[in-house]
Amino acid sequence: MPKHTLPALGYGYDALEPHIDTQTMTIHHSKHHQAYVDNLNAALEKHPNLLDVPLLDLVKDLNAVPEDIRGAVRNNGGGHLNHAHFWEVMTPGGATSPSGALLEAINATFGSVDALKDAIATAGKTRFGSGWAWLVVDANKGLKVVSTANQDNPVSDGLTPILGVDVWEHAYYLKFQNRRPDYLTTWFNVVNWDVVAKNYKAAL
Repeated sequence: MPKHTLPALGYGYDALEPHIDTQTMTIHHSKHHQAYVDNLNAALEKHPNLLDVPLLDLVKDLNAVPEDIRGAVRNNGGGHLNHAHFWEVMTPGGATSPSGALLEAINATFGSVDALKDAIATAGKTRFGSGWAWLVVDANKGLKVVSTANQDNPVSDGLTPILGVDVWEHAYYLKFQNRRPDYLTTWFNVVNWDVVAKNYKAAL
């Protein structure tokens, strides 16, 4: 029976220095993300038929998940899905700014890339407690910035995330302590806009 596994990072834990520190990346990927995977598998073992269901489908329709494991799937399946996305949008070596159709859509919706970054940073700064800030494509193929609590993912609300930033303290505390706004400003230095553009194209 297939089980969910921790995805390989695809780059070194030190690859995002000096913006995201090596120790944070090591703990975040090998400990935090691994725990979400382990806890998700443990929950699904109670309903083995669900081990074959793609993770995205489980998180998209949480009401279809049996009630006794719904909370565990929401938190740990969401954590797994969110982090798999997070590592990809930070893959080193890609475009450092948006271009093409994505840039046109950003400019049309937000006015500029800087205005988009401000909107995402504000969504992340104002998320009380732990959560995420996202750039999503809505049902009308438009761009929106939203935030979610804990490990919730916008797919549960019918939205398609194309860029997400983790604002749990474990994502930044070793380097930035309580300075979440500084982390969010710095984080844009590691975004791979080629990946975001690919996500945007797929969402359309």
